[in-house]
Amino acid sequence: MFHSARAHPFLAIVLAICIFLVDTLSSLHFTVASLYVAAILIGARDFECTGIIFSGLSCVALTALSYILTHGITFVGGAPLRSIVSFVTIATTTALVLKNRSANENLAEVKRERKNLARFFSPEIVKRIVQIDVPLSAARREKAAVLFADVVGFTALTSEKTPDEVIGVLRELLAMLSEAVFAHRGSIDKFLGDGLMAVFGPPLASNQDATNAALCAMQIRDRLAHWNARHANNPGKLIRIAVGIHWGEVVQGDIGTDQRLEFTVVGATVNIASRVEAYCRTLNATVLVTGDFIQSLIAEGSVEVANAFTSEGEHLLKGCREPLCLYSLKIR
Repeated sequence: MFHSARAHPFLAIVLAICIFLVDTLSSLHFTVASLYVAAILIGARDFECTGIIFSGLSCVALTALSYILTHGITFVGGAPLRSIVSFVTIATTTALVLKNRSANENLAEVKRERKNLARFFSPEIVKRIVQIDVPLSAARREKAAVLFADVVGFTALTSEKTPDEVIGVLRELLAMLSEAVFAHRGSIDKFLGDGLMAVFGPPLASNQDATNAALCAMQIRDRLAHWNARHANNPGKLIRIAVGIHWGEVVQGDIGTDQRLEFTVVGATVNIASRVEAYCRTLNATVLVTGDFIQSLIAEGSVEVANAFTSEGEHLLKGCREPLCLYSLKIR
C-alpha cells in the first residue's frame, strides 16, 4: 500500500498513461486527451508549482505524441481541432490549478501571520494589521505610552518551588498581565522573564492610547488584589507587581538579524518607563507614572482617570539627567 503522500502522484501518472493508450489505440472520435485534466487535478494535491507545470507540459507532450502516432504529420479532418481543444483545456486547467495553489499558499501565510501576531497584539489590532498595506518593518517615529510590569521579588517567591511550579505560576501571572494589555488595545513588545513590556499606540495609534495604558494599569492593580485575596491562606503565593508608565516619542521597526527579527520600539521613552517601574520599590507603589503621562491623559480628555493618581513629587531616577515628577496609583 502506498503512503498517502505518494498515492495521488502515482494515481495521476497511471491515469495519464491510461488516457494516452486510449487516445492512441482506440477509434473514439472525441477529445480523449481532455481527460488529462483529471490527471492534473489529482496530481495537484501533492505537487508543488514546478510539479504542476511539469504535469501540464507532460500531458501536452502525450497529446502531441498520440496525435503523431495515430495521424502522422498531417492536419486533415477533425483530429487537429480535437487536439487543439485538448491543448487549450490542459493549459487552462494548469493555469487555474496554479492560481488556486497560489491563493491557498497566501491564505496559509495570512493564517500563520495572524497566529504569530496574536501572541503580541489584541485580536482587534491583529485584524487591522492584516488589512493594511504598510509593513510593520517600516521604521517610523510615533508617540506612545510604554508600560513595564514586573513581579517584585519573584526569585525569592519561587526559590522553594519545583521547576514545574515556577513555570506554572509564571504562566498564570503573565496571562493575567497579557489579558489586561489586550483588553485595552495594547501590544506586548516583549516578555521579560517574570514581567513584560507593553506599548499603547504603535503599530496603530488612537486618540486614547494614554487612557488605555492607565486603564490597563488599573486592571492589573485590581487583578493583583483579587489574586492575593484568593491566596490569602497561602502566603507563598502572595505577590507584588510593579508597573511603570511613561509617555513620549518612540522609534518602532524591525530590530535584530536576518535569522531573527523582532518588531519593537526603542528610545528614551522606553528607558524612562523601565526606570519608573524600578522606582516603584523605592516609593512602595504598585503603579508609578510620569508627569508627561498625566499630561497626555488630560490632553485626551481623561481628567477623571488622571485624578486617580497622586503626586509623589520630583525624583531623580537612575540614568536621567533631570528630576521627573512621578504620580502613584496606590493598591486598594
